[in-house]
Amino acid sequence: MTIARGDRIPSVPIKLVGAGDTIDTTSDAVLGQGLVVFFGVPGAFTPTCDTSHLPGFIANTAKFKALGVSKIVCGTVNDHHVTKAWAERSDAIGKIEFIADGEGNLADALGLSKQMAGMGKRFARFAMIIEDGVVRDLFVQDVTGVTVSGAPAILMALQSAQVTA
Repeated sequence: MTIARGDRIPSVPIKLVGAGDTIDTTSDAVLGQGLVVFFGVPGAFTPTCDTSHLPGFIANTAKFKALGVSKIVCGTVNDHHVTKAWAERSDAIGKIEFIADGEGNLADALGLSKQMAGMGKRFARFAMIIEDGVVRDLFVQDVTGVTVSGAPAILMALQSAQVTA
């Protein structure tokens, strides 16, 4: 069953990759406080993830912060070494935090895992807005490419929420 609006983020062991050392922690510890944008990609260094999905969030970090987002987190079903290399090469360190979900346990717990030909278990492409550990909005990409789960769509959702608040 896929996580839905109003659901609490599950507590699953993950590795948090950021500016310092990789930290063993849990998904709810990383995603459970403040206003968080969490997006998942099928794989580090894969074409669409690397050239379309991640760069949009990096380029719009200041806009997300201006809308009250306390952190942006990218999840990938890769080991922490690959995830860190991708974060460093993408110049995302200090702007975005990364969850390395090497076994896909968080992807499974969220109901957002999928088998991809030749790649095994991966995250489906998605983005969510989480407020104090509860899913406020979920955007799962149904088609190839980055549309509903990309930075522009998530910025629009955040702006729309501010207008109606």
